[in-house]
This record gives sequence, C-alpha cells and structure tokens, in this order.
Amino acid sequence: MACKPVQKLCPNLRISQAVTYTSGVLTVNIPAGDYQNGCVYGIVIAQNIPSTTIIGAPVVITIGDGTVTYPLLKCNGAQATVFNLDTRHKYLCRVVTSANGGSFRMLGNSCCSHSNALRSINGTAPTT
Repeated sequence: MACKPVQKLCPNLRISQAVTYTSGVLTVNIPAGDYQNGCVYGIVIAQNIPSTTIIGAPVVITIGDGTVTYPLLKCNGAQATVFNLDTRHKYLCRVVTSANGGSFRMLGNSCCSHSNALRSINGTAPTT
C-alpha cells in the first residue's frame, strides 16, 4: 500500500498563545502579524479556559504584544461569549475592519457543546 502524501497546515491557521480571564472578559491572544480585512483565519484555542470564567463572559482577541482588544463576534454580529467556545476547536473567523478598529466574525454557527438542559429528569428536584 502506498503512503498518503503529507498535508500542509493552512497558512491562515492561528493557534492561541494565551487565554486569560480578567475583569469579566475572556481574552484570547493570537500570534503577532497583520490580519487583513476580509481574510479568513482559522483560530484554535489551545489553552484551557480558566475555571473561574463565567459562561456569559464576552470574548475578545489580542494580537501578539498589542494591547488593543478586538471583539469576537458570532456570525449574526452579536458578541460571542464563553458559552460559544470550547478549547481545541478551530473557529473560522473573518477579519472586519473599520476606520478605527476591527473585529473577528465567526463564520457559521459556533461550536456550542455546552447546554443548559438537564441530562434527564426523574421526578426529584435537579441538583448541580
């Protein structure tokens, strides 16, 4: 049997360098570089989300050593929250810039493996 060819990683794949939670905001830091308006990047959250993070916390992105934060938006333009993310998943995001800033807009639905629904019901009051 012949060996399969080696596949290259997408040149627009970005793996997070850090994930922090401060002042009610989850910040995902991605590698330094120029992120072009209209371009699509695959962003992987490689680090664990801190256990103290609340599920409704908004998510922002920082680039390299920069201090400017860019909101991570869902495909409908609403602010993405921790509820919409999970670690070790690739999120396709389009960079959208304006005259004085920008954002990362997720393409398609977010990976929402979290659920507020009970696993089952059995006639007794639910516990956490």
